[in-house]
Amino acid sequence: MFNPNFNYTHRIVKNLVDIASAREIILNAYLMRKWEISLRRDAIIRAAHASTAIEGNPLTLEEVSQLAQGRKITATRKAQQEVLNYLRVLEDIEKYHEKGRINDKIILKLHKDITKNTLENPEYEGRYRELQVYVGNRITGEVIFMPPSPEKVPALMSEFEEWLNSNDSSQLNPVLIAGISHYEFVRIHPFVDGNGRTGRALATLLLSLREFDIKKFFALDDYYDSDRMAYYRALNSVDQKTLDLTGWIEYFTDGVLLSITKVKEKVLQLSLEKYKKKAKGQVALTEKQTKIIEHIISNGRITSGEIQKMFKISRPAAYKEIKKLIELDLIEPKGTGRAIYYVIK
Repeated sequence: MFNPNFNYTHRIVKNLVDIASAREIILNAYLMRKWEISLRRDAIIRAAHASTAIEGNPLTLEEVSQLAQGRKITATRKAQQEVLNYLRVLEDIEKYHEKGRINDKIILKLHKDITKNTLENPEYEGRYRELQVYVGNRITGEVIFMPPSPEKVPALMSEFEEWLNSNDSSQLNPVLIAGISHYEFVRIHPFVDGNGRTGRALATLLLSLREFDIKKFFALDDYYDSDRMAYYRALNSVDQKTLDLTGWIEYFTDGVLLSITKVKEKVLQLSLEKYKKKAKGQVALTEKQTKIIEHIISNGRITSGEIQKMFKISRPAAYKEIKKLIELDLIEPKGTGRAIYYVIK
């Protein structure tokens, strides 16, 4: 069975801790339904644009957004179809499994839906390759990577899927599972074309199945597209003899952290609007009061001592800020004596 080779470095561990912290903030933040829908839609559009752009699709983010809204744009049929396919797959990503398991049928269906009506030979849609392919530089013609021979693909995919559904896999952090799977899929290169898009969609699917990206708010594809050379360097940095994925996983977790941090900041900004609106008509929140609310949203609570350190002010000055927020009916005290702290009301 496939057994991933990597080491836990300080960078990977720190990334995983910070990712978990950001995820908790996102899940616990107050968001109106319309904001959740908007964030989810934005993530899908950005992911569809980025993942297809990496493989040469010429559509801009604005054009992808227009397609997502059902509007007509001026572009080739193939360019539009690639984007529409990816949008549809991401919108229904949680459907690509059988009782939480990944198998050949699911992988082939995922590829078929992603490449529908876009390949020169339609027979290649949803079908493992039967010929040797290579990854090359489109400009120089240089061969960058030569994947396994076609006769090895079915067995390699079977071993990979067995690992995905194993106890060993289930005990790993979902972010690590997604990162490992992304690389192994691209390494095997099971299809004639569309491997990148399918591999990235598979990583998204695994995060969804492992209940990591519950709200579907962030698009990792954006990270790859922002610096494509760094993406390719990270993929190519893996030694094909040892298949040590440590460097790749560092890169991958960097991307997840960057992406989820952006979502966290947006969610906090939207969540804060609730409290600003609640205070409006009474007394507008000051900069200090806004930061106090932000801190409570992020951390669940705040103490007088934390406020003193935050603004380098005296205890009476800190209590003055607290008193005002209590009067505005935005926060309330919990605990007693020296153990008192304040939470959102």
